[in-house]
Amino acid sequence: MRAALWLLALFGVAVAVALFAGNNQAVVTIFWPPHRFDISFNLMVLLLAGFFMLLHVALRAVSAVFSLPAEAKRWRAQQKERAMYGALMDSLAHLLAGRYIRATTSAQNALAQEKSLELLTDPSGHATGHSLSRASQLRSLAHLLVAESAQSLQNKALRDQHLQLALQSSAQRQAQGVREGVQFRAARWALDDRDAGAALDWLTQLPQGAARRTLALRMKLRAARQARQTAQALETARLLAKHRAFSQAAAQSIVRGLALELLNDAHDPAQLQQA
Repeated sequence: MRAALWLLALFGVAVAVALFAGNNQAVVTIFWPPHRFDISFNLMVLLLAGFFMLLHVALRAVSAVFSLPAEAKRWRAQQKERAMYGALMDSLAHLLAGRYIRATTSAQNALAQEKSLELLTDPSGHATGHSLSRASQLRSLAHLLVAESAQSLQNKALRDQHLQLALQSSAQRQAQGVREGVQFRAARWALDDRDAGAALDWLTQLPQGAARRTLALRMKLRAARQARQTAQALETARLLAKHRAFSQAAAQSIVRGLALELLNDAHDPAQLQQA
């Protein structure tokens, strides 16, 4: 449809030019003392049109030449951004494959690329579209991948260092989802280390909505059982059963076991009545 409209417009222009220029006997006289030049009006129109087209092309060429440094900077920034995201994906792939040292190296490479990219772009990220919120999320994810690899290698010093860096990078409001993920992983690592108190501390730092998720309740149940907080574990198990996190038989078994454990831990009538 668009091609047909363009064809009709072209025919219309051709007809208008033929009607206007076909029988046009007008002459343009140019005086250049002591000379005089007589030029047909049609030729004058063509010369003016050609001049303006040449001027337009020249201005475009000058603009392109002056924009070459900015284009080169943008190209370098785009190359670094691609390398950064590629390194981040490589780190995740290595982590899932159990190559933890390679995962650490790739994540640190992504952090280095992000730092160099930050020097090439303005604060708004207009050079490549890499905004500050995306940059903070990427830094948090890269630090989290390093911490996850360090946890698998039992390098707790490196894990804690990058855990804190991930929390600092995700302090912005736009990175709230990443921050919740970092806190969940920190609670999981504390459970793996049999540190129930630290796990419960991490879970209490979660926002109210995140603390009611099934994942948070499952970890809270596990941490409460490790800490021998049977009453809290029983309450959490009932919430999980209410949300159908377990099958009906499994939920009844867990709740019954925790209730019996709570009764066995009662040493006086008051505790028994509370249980």
